[in-house]
This record gives sequence, C-alpha cells and structure tokens, in this order.
Amino acid sequence: MAGLYLALVLIGWINIYAAVYNEEHRSIFDLSQNYGRQLVWIVTSMALALFALVVDAKFYNAFSFIIYLSMLIILVAVLFLGTTISGAKAWFQLGSFSIQPSEFAKVATALALARYLGTMDINLKSFRTQMNTALIIGVPIALILLENDTGTALMFIGFIIVLFREGISSKVMLTGLCLVILSILSLWLDRLLLIGILAGIAIIAIFVKRRGRTLKRILFIVALLVLAIGYVFAVDFVFDHVLEPHQQNRLNVLLGIEDDPRGIGYNVNQSKIAIGSGGFFGKGFLQGTQTKFDFVPEQSTDFIFCTVGEEWGFLGSTLVVALYVWLIVRIILKAERQRTSFSRIYGYGVASILFTHFMINIGMTIGVTPVIGIPLPFLSYGGSCLWAFTILLFIFIKLDSKRLELI
Repeated sequence: MAGLYLALVLIGWINIYAAVYNEEHRSIFDLSQNYGRQLVWIVTSMALALFALVVDAKFYNAFSFIIYLSMLIILVAVLFLGTTISGAKAWFQLGSFSIQPSEFAKVATALALARYLGTMDINLKSFRTQMNTALIIGVPIALILLENDTGTALMFIGFIIVLFREGISSKVMLTGLCLVILSILSLWLDRLLLIGILAGIAIIAIFVKRRGRTLKRILFIVALLVLAIGYVFAVDFVFDHVLEPHQQNRLNVLLGIEDDPRGIGYNVNQSKIAIGSGGFFGKGFLQGTQTKFDFVPEQSTDFIFCTVGEEWGFLGSTLVVALYVWLIVRIILKAERQRTSFSRIYGYGVASILFTHFMINIGMTIGVTPVIGIPLPFLSYGGSCLWAFTILLFIFIKLDSKRLELI
C-alpha cells in the first residue's frame, strides 16, 4: 500500500510539472511554481505518514470521538474565521499558507464511524442505529454545505459502502437508489409527466395482484405515491432555490438538457479533447498542446487526469487507473482480515473515500459525472488534500501492521 501511494504521488508530481510548465522556471524544484510547492507538500506528507505510523494503534480507537468532535468545532470556526476561495468559505489563511479543514473531516468521520459501528451491540438494521449513523455522517456534511463547498460534502456519500458492508437493510439501499433515480427524472422530465408516470405505476401496483388488494396495501401504495410526488417538488425547489446558477448549469449540461460547449461545458469539452488527443501512447512528456496552451482550466488540480491522458495516452491512463484499483482492492482485502471491527470498518471507510474521489474526479474529466471541484487523490495539486489522504491511508497501514496485537 505504501508503494502504491508513493507511485501515485510521484506520478502526480510529474504531471503537475507538465500541467503548469513554464519555460522561465524549468527547475522542478522551483518553489515559486505549483510543482515546487507540491514537493514541499509531498515532503511534509511523508512526515505525517511517519507520525501516523509511530502513534500507538490503540490511540485511534480510543480518541476517535474526540478527534471527530474537535474537527466539528474547527468546521464551525472556519464559518466565522475562514477565508473565501473559489466561492467557498472553507479555508484558514495563515500568510501565504492556507488549509482546508473539510478535507480532514473525512478522516475524523471515518474514525468516528468505525468506533460507533464497531461497538459489540450495534445493529445497523435498528432505526436508532441508523439515525445515529446518519448524524455522524450528516453533521459534517451540513457544516461543509454551509461553507458552500458542495463538492467536498458530496464525497461523504461514499460511506454508504461502509454501511452496505456492515449489513444495513437492503430496503434502505433500495430506497436510496430509487431516490437517486427519482432525482434525475425530476430534473430530466416535465413535472406533470413524471407525476403521471408515478400515478400510473401506483395504479398498476394496486391492481397487479387481486388477492393482495387489501385496504392496508392500497393505503400504503397511496402514501408512497404522495411521498414520491412531494419528493419531486422538493427536488425542483432545491434545484431552483438552493443550488447556485453554475451548479444548475453543470447538471443541465450533464443530463443533456443544455448544450453549452463554450460556456459552462467548456471545461469538460476541452478535457475530453485533451484526453482523446493523446491516442494510445500519448504525445509525450511536455508535448501536450491542450496542456501547453492552457486550454483546460484547473489542470493541475481538479483536471490533472487530462494531462495524464494527453501526454501519456490510453496506456498511461490505464496504468494510473490500474494503480488506483489495485490500491483500493488491496485496502478492502486487508480490511477483511482485521481482527477488530474498528480496523475493518475504518479500512472500508478509507476505501470508500478513495473510490468516491477517484470515480467522480475521472468521471468529471470525461463528462460522465458533474463538475463539482474535487481533487484526484495523491495526484492533484494541493497541500490539504494530500495531507488528508496521506493521514487517512497511513492510519490504516498502522492498524493493519498491528492486527495480530489488536483484540
């Protein structure tokens, strides 16, 4: 796992250099450039990794709730004392140095979730447990949404993988899937048409089995219909009155409601051109024209995968994807062999966060997921995200190294 981590970090550093290459600053160690500053983040992240490995493994279990509550306090503090960057009041600014607490909130939430669900008498099928679990995940989401950092908040949905592994009711999973589908249809279809479709499904459900057409069953189906219609109106309200105009436009472009290649769809359009132009072997290191002439905005951060696709081609892109898949699968396999519930659940938390970031970020660059401004783990430029992902991973490496001692 440490080797895969180092490989991804090195690939990220090289591609950040390519993404912002400047003829006047050719040295990869130039601290005035992003790639120079990223080297500082890499060195300091190594120190954080070492610290995570030195700390006693039992510390993470014993102090998980304290770490979680401390992070919630920090998230509240950033609302009052933070600095607004790119529209989100999610940063503490200390001179030229800035740090984003919401990135570290994922680590704290993974620890707290592992501590709570690792309790011996916890049953995820009970309503009380589900509500407590929802609070642990939901409170940081709410605070991050108040910071206007929707992208980071959405990444917490990855914890559903943890809940699925720990035996949450299939009905809850099915309900969540139905709500996602209904949300998409609410934006895609005319409201009256969608309500008509829902009513038709309800009528079919009532009459499909004559023997089961009891009053109780009919009332249940009607209640579900009313809730579904209410949800449709709620989605429309959130879309029209809660989401920012640029977020609305991005969803409309993704769903094919709008076609705006020169406006809100510019980033994705240029990103797909960059990746596609790389061909099988790529154009070569520092030879990417989309990269060299700055056609893709945010190419060293959210769209770093464009540089990989253009300069290293399908072959290089496949290698990067394979490294991520290998790392995530290895984390899951090691999580399954843990002797404590805490270590196993935390391992799944690490895998879920990495998978969600990896899937959505690369999906953004090829136009299959909305552009929500999230980094690609270990590759994207930025200190906060690299530090947070490093701590997240190396805590699990420490827990795994002591799995025979932890009971």
